[in-house]
This record gives sequence, C-alpha cells and structure tokens, in this order.
Amino acid sequence: MEDKQKTKPNHTAERVALWRALHVQVDSPPHVLEDEVGLRLVDPDDVWRQRPDMDPKFSSGFRASIVARARFIEDLVTEQLAKDVTQYVILGAGLDTFAQRRSEIASQMRVFEVDQPGTQAWKRQRLIALGFGIPEWLRFVSVDFEAGSSWWEQLKNAGFDTGRPAVVASTGVTQYLTKDAITATLRQVARLAPGSTLAMTFLLPFELTEPVKRSEVDTAEKGAKASGTPFISFFTPPEMLEMARDAGFREVRHVSSADLNKRYFTGRNDRIQLPSGEEFLVATT
Repeated sequence: MEDKQKTKPNHTAERVALWRALHVQVDSPPHVLEDEVGLRLVDPDDVWRQRPDMDPKFSSGFRASIVARARFIEDLVTEQLAKDVTQYVILGAGLDTFAQRRSEIASQMRVFEVDQPGTQAWKRQRLIALGFGIPEWLRFVSVDFEAGSSWWEQLKNAGFDTGRPAVVASTGVTQYLTKDAITATLRQVARLAPGSTLAMTFLLPFELTEPVKRSEVDTAEKGAKASGTPFISFFTPPEMLEMARDAGFREVRHVSSADLNKRYFTGRNDRIQLPSGEEFLVATT
C-alpha cells in the first residue's frame, strides 16, 4: 500500500501556503495578495500560528517575499492575457492557488501546473474535497523530476499548444537545482513561440545581500538543508541575464527585490518589506 504521507506536499510548499495566509491575518491592508485557499488545502492544526516559523516578527521578510513574487507573477499573467497570451505554465506549482482565487482570469486561459505526481494527487483530492473541483482549463502535469522525466513532453501531452505563446513561471525553485538543470530549462523555454515570457526567481550570493537581512537568508538556507532540500545555486544578476541570453531569449531584464519593494510595499503602515536576496529574471522569446 502506498504511504499516504509521501503524497503530501513537502514542508517548504506547506510553509509558503501558511505564510500567504499569515499575510492576510497579521499584516495591515491593503494586502499584496489575499490567499487563504492554501491554508484550507493544508488544513493545519489549530495552533499552527504558534509555530516558531510563523512568528509574525520572525517571518515578516519571508512572507513579504512570498506574496510579492506571487503578486508579480499574477500581474504579469494579467498583462499578457490582455495581449492574447492564453497559456500559463507553473513549474514546481506546489500549493499555488491562482486557479482558485483568480478564476475570472484563469478561466480565460489554459493553466498547466507542473509538479511531482504525489503532490498533485494529494492536491487534486483536496481541491475536490473542498468543493473547488478541477475545471477543464486547469491541467495537472505530473512529472517525476527525480526519475529524469521530461516536463516538456508531459506538458505537450496535457494539451499545451507549442504554436502559441505562453507565460512560464518558476519561483522558489532555482536554488535547489544545478546550473546545468537551470540552463536546460532556460533553453527549453527559449524555444517557445514568439511572445512567450519566462519569470524565474533566483538567489543572490550571500555576499551581495544586506548584512542586516543576511540572517533571514541564512535561516532560510539552514531550514532548507534541514528538510533535505539544500540550496545549491546562487547567481549575480549579470550571470543570470547572460545565461538567459545564451539560452536564446530575445529580451532579458532583472527585477530586483528593491523594485518589488517599491512596487508593492511603499507607504505601508506595517513597514513589511522584502529582504534583499531573491531576484527575478524576466525573459521574452
């Protein structure tokens, strides 16, 4: 019999979902992202907010980073939909809830969530149990990355139209991958139809982060290592831009944590802000 525990999302995915919910519960409005669907999916015990990693002060920078990157992607998807880009691919989807929270946008597209089979089977069951269901436009693309399966082939099998442009998102993933694996992903996405956009996060080397914020990045690294998913890849912005150009993208740009702070956190009463450390590559075919 299959061990049901193995089908659950990893601790990192659950923590991200809880931080998104914590933003709504403890930070001042207006909220950068309103997402308590992930909390319903995880269904933690009643004392989940008493966990050390959920302490409002300790987790401030982490949840700011989590909600900012999700909001940035959603703004990008909305912007591209207005340009008739109707395919959205989420690599390493985890407990992403865009399809449930923003169905007025998602239903105009075809959304492909790519992740491990166990995680997706668990998420499918939870969505059905909670009454969300699985609409026709939401496609789960199960890929066993550990076995070396091709997400590209599985994506095509799920109905992805290679002749039409797409938005591809990869957030919170590159730090766990080798440079070769990241390069392979960049090359694959760069071959998508003209007008496609990739938004990918990456971590700065520690020496480039602000000393006052470095402890938060260090804490995240120690937590990832303890959970069996250590950080192994860090890049400077010029390095990441060069990798994207070499992969074949037509246009590349760097969106910094400072850019996101200016865009989403200016003038807030609670002074919540992203720490420096996680940046965005935005690349267009």
